Amino acid sequence: MLNLLQELQASLGLTLIFVAHDLSVVEHISDRIAVMYVGKIVEMAETNELLHHPLHPYTEALLSSIPPADPDMHPDRIRLQGEVPSPANPPSGCVFHPRCNYAQPVCSQQSPELVEYAPGHFASCHFAKELGLRGIGGLE
Repeated sequence: MLNLLQELQASLGLTLIFVAHDLSVVEHISDRIAVMYVGKIVEMAETNELLHHPLHPYTEALLSSIPPADPDMHPDRIRLQGEVPSPANPPSGCVFHPRCNYAQPVCSQQSPELVEYAPGHFASCHFAKELGLRGIGGLE
């Protein structure tokens, strides 16, 4: 099915919006990825850039959940605490701050803008350039 979608995309010049939770499928089919949390885009970039150089803590946590190809490897997964808030009643400030390991007081007070930190790489985090987050394959 995925290959058929890619063939149709190439032959007809289509742009597809593909919503999925399986990151290996997303990597296979996507040129660009937008990561959403509680209905808001928190990061968006070309696939390779986002997977190897995430700028948002939620993206880092998602990437840490990808099972390694080597079954003997035991990755250091990021386990988020708390519950996903209701989109009908999101928290003040950054929607991710109640579960973020890097949250500072500003995160609960002010909603971060979606900012272009590198060409085509957008993130909605007050500390996107300061954190040095892990992508797939570890810290890069």
